[in-house]
Amino acid sequence: MLYIVIPVFNRQQFTRACLLSLRQQTRADFRVVVVDDGSTDGTPRMLAEEFPEVDVVTGDGNLFWTAGVNVGIRRALVLGATRIMTMNNDVLALPDFVAQMLRWADRHPRAILGALELDAASGQPVYGGERLDWRTNTRQDLLTALPPTEHHGLHAVTYLPGRGLLIPLEVIEEIGLFDEKRLPHYLADFDYTSVARRHGFPVFCNYDARLSTYPDESGQEQTRRKHSLRGYFQHLFGIRGGGNLRNFTHFTIKNCPRPFLPYFLLNGYARRLVGYFLH
Repeated sequence: MLYIVIPVFNRQQFTRACLLSLRQQTRADFRVVVVDDGSTDGTPRMLAEEFPEVDVVTGDGNLFWTAGVNVGIRRALVLGATRIMTMNNDVLALPDFVAQMLRWADRHPRAILGALELDAASGQPVYGGERLDWRTNTRQDLLTALPPTEHHGLHAVTYLPGRGLLIPLEVIEEIGLFDEKRLPHYLADFDYTSVARRHGFPVFCNYDARLSTYPDESGQEQTRRKHSLRGYFQHLFGIRGGGNLRNFTHFTIKNCPRPFLPYFLLNGYARRLVGYFLH
């Protein structure tokens, strides 16, 4: 049984829309676990009244993304999950999303699968996975690298985000849960899928499974928009900072091949220090 784990904190309107999109799936053989980490905007009441079929786990407001996901995964495993999918609440699953994920998961039972992401406003693809060259710290964007005729099926990638990330039980049994101690919010998903790939599990972006997303609503995009000293500090050191130097260091040391480690670290630090002001 597939269990979809969604960590939430406020943003009730996104959670409602996400859960409604899951109700409209062409396949219904899945369950949903929402980890509500102390929402104060009416989310608990909304979940209880409008979505009684959802299993809700309550946090104390200090879980952040990674610990929230881990709490939800533990709950799903107790309930008998054989497949886990992590999902953010600010996505909309197209009606055949679950069907397309399970179709490919049945063909590749050891693979971790991500989804093609569309801009909710325009419907245009915005993320289709990437391949990282550790030697140069450069990324190949598959959306632009692949001709449109190949925008279907599975494509191997270096890592995947946690928005619509399908994880077989075998992966969890071998490498455990997400690294909530060292990567409490950002990069935990990229780290997890990188570690899984190094343990021999294929990592694919599934272009047949589509999610609508809101690119401008991510925490790191909102931090970058401020362009202030406070925003710069949050970008580099805040727990929700997309350029968090500590998180980047942990991710790199865990995953970068040793011969390329010094250059990758120095190049990554430089990009984070100046990149905030280039967006």
